Amino acid sequence: MSGSANLAAARKLVEQLRGEVGVQRLKVSQAATDLKQFCLQNAQQDPLLMGIHPNINPFRPFKPCLIL
Repeated sequence: MSGSANLAAARKLVEQLRGEVGVQRLKVSQAATDLKQFCLQNAQQDPLLMGIHPNINPFRPFKPCLIL
């Protein structure tokens, strides 16, 4: 790499690090606890856990129309 390329890369790295300084950090244990609590609170509205009511399911199989 040339000197100007090294300088540009260093400036980019410094800008990245300056942006990361202000990021609030959480402990992994706290983040996991918060995520678990959120999942348990919202489990009743999760269609993957509770399923979708057949009347509002857009992917339900349609019954064929029978004319006798």
